[in-house]
Amino acid sequence: MLSIYLPIFLIVAFYSLYYYFSRNFNYWKKKNVPGPKPTPFYGNLKQTALRKKNISVAFEEFYNAYPKEKYVGVYRMTTPCLLIRDLDIIKQIMIKDFDLFQDRGLEFSKSGLGQNLFHADGDTWSALRTRFTPVYTSGNLKNMFPLISSRANVFINHLVNKCKDPTELEMHGLVQKYTVSTIFACAFGVDIDYFHSDLDDGLKAVDKMVLTPTYANEFDMMYPGILRKLNVSIFPAKAIEFFENLVSNIITQRNGKPSGRGDFMDLVLQLRQKGEVQSTRGIEGTERKMLEITDDIIAGQAFVFYVGGYETSATTVAILMYYLATYPEVQEKIIEEVDRVTAEHGGEITYDCLQDMKYLEKAFKETLRINPIVDPLQRQAKVNYKVPGTDLVIEKGQVIFVSARGIQRDEKYYPKPEVFDPSRFDSEIEGARHSCAYLPFGTGPRNCIGMRFGIIQSRMGVAKILSKFRVEACSKTELKIEPNRVISGPENGIHVRLVPRKSSN
Repeated sequence: MLSIYLPIFLIVAFYSLYYYFSRNFNYWKKKNVPGPKPTPFYGNLKQTALRKKNISVAFEEFYNAYPKEKYVGVYRMTTPCLLIRDLDIIKQIMIKDFDLFQDRGLEFSKSGLGQNLFHADGDTWSALRTRFTPVYTSGNLKNMFPLISSRANVFINHLVNKCKDPTELEMHGLVQKYTVSTIFACAFGVDIDYFHSDLDDGLKAVDKMVLTPTYANEFDMMYPGILRKLNVSIFPAKAIEFFENLVSNIITQRNGKPSGRGDFMDLVLQLRQKGEVQSTRGIEGTERKMLEITDDIIAGQAFVFYVGGYETSATTVAILMYYLATYPEVQEKIIEEVDRVTAEHGGEITYDCLQDMKYLEKAFKETLRINPIVDPLQRQAKVNYKVPGTDLVIEKGQVIFVSARGIQRDEKYYPKPEVFDPSRFDSEIEGARHSCAYLPFGTGPRNCIGMRFGIIQSRMGVAKILSKFRVEACSKTELKIEPNRVISGPENGIHVRLVPRKSSN
């Protein structure tokens, strides 16, 4: 009897699962929204779920496949979401109607590291933003600059000693050591010399914990909201323990008070002394939230400061090294500017000196145009929302996406988008473009709060490198995007040749 019923049971089970995981696949068709055909179980993210394609590249492909549409219907596993292509609609949602799209739609337990400025939900985020915005002011950044400068000096001295002759190097890993040492100095008051200590294994372990995607996101896409219901975090337990212990130890060492060092932890402890913070008012009728700056809250901000300042900066600098090696005429212009502006500032690369390196600034902008690091942008509707100028209603709880990579490589906004051309950011050209045609740091109130720090740290590293070396391509020079990473980083690193400049001091 078992031999008769077992095949029937398996067939029924298969079709039941098939139905469950494809039950929503007519959602966008019923709303007359165009989009790619979904695959059972995976929706439109099969290659991403199998870790064969970075999610940034996947959404760029969705964007490119429908050049005449304002939006595209996409399925994240079984869950319908909307990719917005039209820049005016993006501006309306991300800026003008921001209060209706405060959250990123990241549904998981927000205890521990989850209460950080990137992942926090609307009311918590609002309170955190109110309190932590002063931490990232230009004044505080100037005060941290000597710490950045000292780490950059260690970095360049290491390269000078290592590369007395033309030398082929993998730059991403090297720059990671510079940025992580800068983060530990500026955030935690910990002086670590990664260039003269055996800490590679530790750095790689933390990197893997924090930046390798888990399957928790796919699980939530299949069963929306289940991670929050089960009180499950997307962060590995070891990562939570690492940052909580790091913060706890520093607070204990400083007796819970600012030390006078002027780093991130000092600024946070100053904020905690001011007591609870109140969120700004969002949707009419909602109450403001009071938030206490606990050790968990501080650990969450330490985590996002670490990830945002360490890996995004390292990736940006490494990718710019690739473009300098493959566009030598751009490199020569930057070298001329670095030499000239540094001489104008007494031969030292200061905070103000970096502000005057305008062509270097344009080169960084162009690097992030072609390769936005944190992408796609994501928001969740807090109410049913009628898309302006259309009949489409985004339902409450639905997630919308914006492909910065797709927009910034669209020839409609950037002619010959594959060409690396910093002159795209000449003031008159940049000013004529739509404000939402460039989104590497997001846009609206929930843009990247730490972008000033990342920019200064990154420019300092490049200015130091080019003050001593030229960058040339070698046989291994290529740029591929790593599929198994939560941000858009280089697969197998960035290999170039550093050639000492004869005229450098």
